[in-house]
Amino acid sequence: VFPLGRAGGGEVCSMVVLIAGASHSGKTVLAQRLLEKYGWPYLSLDLLKMGLVRSGQTALTPEQDDKLTGYLWPIAREIVKTAVENSQSLIVEGCYIPFGWQECFTPEYLQHIRWRCLVLSQGFIRGNFAAMQAHANDVEDRQADSGFTMGDALAQNAAWQAGCEAHGLPYTLIQGEYDVSLEL
Repeated sequence: VFPLGRAGGGEVCSMVVLIAGASHSGKTVLAQRLLEKYGWPYLSLDLLKMGLVRSGQTALTPEQDDKLTGYLWPIAREIVKTAVENSQSLIVEGCYIPFGWQECFTPEYLQHIRWRCLVLSQGFIRGNFAAMQAHANDVEDRQADSGFTMGDALAQNAAWQAGCEAHGLPYTLIQGEYDVSLEL
């Protein structure tokens, strides 16, 4: 849980929330919860990716995560800037938000943007991998999900945690019961 911020009068400010993390960490479920609770729209970078891939706007494939970050982030970054400029609240979720995201914004923008990375601990993954797979389709239909392994989950989450620590970015480490929320 982390506070997003309030205006001087106690009312919630417009805010852009960036939710990052490994595959199957719950980013989309959290974004959906925020949409339901606050009415804020969210942009799934996976949906943006597939729209660009399927429309032929890129020759990249859905499996090229490293290259897709470089391709998708500039688009998402400008959407974030536009939302801030228009005093609109927005949630952007996906694994294509780079650790250096803050370098893309001036302080005037940064005061309206919050980052949270969801990281699953090794113990959580080892004890709950079957449940992770069972909940993979809670919000979206992961049609080609059979290749996702426990090894993938362990490696990806370790990389996200290390990246957050190296860049001084906050993250939520999920170790026991999975109950992730963002409080306004």
